[in-house]
Amino acid sequence: MTPVVSAIDLHRRYGEGAAAVDALAGVTLEFPAGRFAAIMGASGSGKSTLMHLLAGLDTPTAGRVILDDVDLSTLDDKELTRLRRDKVGFIFQSFNLLPVLTAEENIVLPLSIAGREPDRAFLQRLVDTVGLGDRLTHRPAELSGGQQQRVAVARALVSQPAVVFADEPTGNLDSKASTEVLDLLRAAVDDFGQTVVMVTHDPVAASYADRIIVLADGRVIHDGEAVASPEDVLDLMKDVA
Repeated sequence: MTPVVSAIDLHRRYGEGAAAVDALAGVTLEFPAGRFAAIMGASGSGKSTLMHLLAGLDTPTAGRVILDDVDLSTLDDKELTRLRRDKVGFIFQSFNLLPVLTAEENIVLPLSIAGREPDRAFLQRLVDTVGLGDRLTHRPAELSGGQQQRVAVARALVSQPAVVFADEPTGNLDSKASTEVLDLLRAAVDDFGQTVVMVTHDPVAASYADRIIVLADGRVIHDGEAVASPEDVLDLMKDVA
């Protein structure tokens, strides 16, 4: 099966000479369709850098990223913007909703920007799944943090992208709201066949994934099937540290 996203010997260096820092030092990974991967590692391990490269938000110093059969290095800025719009969903720690738009307008925003009409049946299914049917006319300021992040999840899924990247999606949420968002990401994979790649430092979040990748000093030091519980994730992190 062709992977949805591949990293091929990725390097990312910041700065030059003696001050240069290698955020990634030769990472090769494949992400197959319909799977939920968690990328973990200490602060400065390269996990956010890796996600930004995979999503086409940053450019590698060396190596290649293939996303939905397209080599990102062959695209100009306009083509890259179009690919991100059409093929990639993003979920950020800080929600990134537009305050002047309603929840529904925020959800369909990627389609509006692309000049596309939403698939009404899919949109309804999505709204039902995220449990926001009675909140669609509310603006972000009228929603709790958990509700705002559920809007952000729905926005990432509405265009049925090739892959959804989630950067610490539960970082600003309490445990109840975190569970709701993680359940949604799991449902996106299991029910919608979505591919999700999540950066997290949270063992609870990582325990929802099918696969755990651990980075240290810009390299992959563990890549394996997910473990059963948050405690197992903590044990894994201690073992590979």
